Amino acid sequence: MSDPLSKRPTWAEINLDNLVHSYRITKAAVGESVAIMAAVKADAYGHGAVECSRALEAAGVDWFGVALPEEGVTLRECGITKPILCLAGYWDGQEPLIIEHRLTPVVFRLDLLKRLDRAAQAEGGIANYHLKVDTGMGRLGVPFDEVESFLHSAARFRNVKLDGVMTHLASADCPDKREFTERQLSRFESAVELVRAGGHRPTWVHEANSAGTHAYPRSRGNLVRLGGVLYGLWRDVTDCSIEPLDWRPVMSVRTRIMFLKTVPAGAPLGYGGTFITLRESRIATLAIGYEDGLRRQLSNRGQVIVRGKFAPIVGRVSMDLTLIDVTDIGDAMEGDEVVIIGSQGSTQITAEDVAARIGTISYEVTCGISDRVPRTFVRSELSIPNHRRPTIAS
Repeated sequence: MSDPLSKRPTWAEINLDNLVHSYRITKAAVGESVAIMAAVKADAYGHGAVECSRALEAAGVDWFGVALPEEGVTLRECGITKPILCLAGYWDGQEPLIIEHRLTPVVFRLDLLKRLDRAAQAEGGIANYHLKVDTGMGRLGVPFDEVESFLHSAARFRNVKLDGVMTHLASADCPDKREFTERQLSRFESAVELVRAGGHRPTWVHEANSAGTHAYPRSRGNLVRLGGVLYGLWRDVTDCSIEPLDWRPVMSVRTRIMFLKTVPAGAPLGYGGTFITLRESRIATLAIGYEDGLRRQLSNRGQVIVRGKFAPIVGRVSMDLTLIDVTDIGDAMEGDEVVIIGSQGSTQITAEDVAARIGTISYEVTCGISDRVPRTFVRSELSIPNHRRPTIAS
């Protein structure tokens, strides 16, 4: 496979084979009775929502989860046909968009449900929605104690159908918070009973994210929402006391050495001279910076891979350029490939490794790889170079 050398040599490789593999092994683990929703919000965690969704739809995924209706519209306009759930609901005025593009919204406010009902009535149809119950996350959702009254008030709306009921687990990745998670599960089961007692027959009952799916079989319902594990991100977002599946990283980020020089001992490097060489050193300049997603917090503490060996980042990461010390990699040359995230031979840097160095999680690392870094989608020797993220439909 060739990289986009006709342009600045900084790119992200998205391995769609690994994506499909992670979907299939998780599907085998949860069983045929449990459907899978692939979370492709935030441009599939930075991986490219359209291409990832196409690969997953072809592999048999049942649902897609987006944050915003706009993200769902983009998928529809690019040919995605499977059901799409808008996990963060919708804003006043977006109801026609939802109906036109066959999106299913998450609902947690009566006023929004009223507007959806009115829009569906104007179109002469019925709009499905999923009711979200807050069982302990504390973000969106009808508070558990208010579910019954919400259902009573919602009964007057005739052009909407409660086709799903859901919650979100806050701490399923934390083995020391099992009691809290079990309490969330019990509350949710009670909420589902209230929904059914109110005469609703939701097709879908779901509460499990990636961590819940893996650690709490009880949470699987008949639909699970998979995010990180599909992209091979699991070490910092699942309960690692439980044996992981063979989830494989999907994204790697690469650049090249664009300039190489030898500097004497005592030379300050980068903005503010925060690194001073202790010996005569070979310093390489990389064609990547914090605007690309190489976080500034990695200044003087991160590392990359050159010729299968680790090389430290020295000096401050700047907007477009970064310095590394290749003194101990004597055969390093201008034009050499440099791995920011990924592997070279047996040497690897994962998104979780990067996240641990800067005090965050892998999701933020991959989501932070910017739009100006072209994505190259790789599958069974087929590559699609120089792709950039699609523009979100307005």
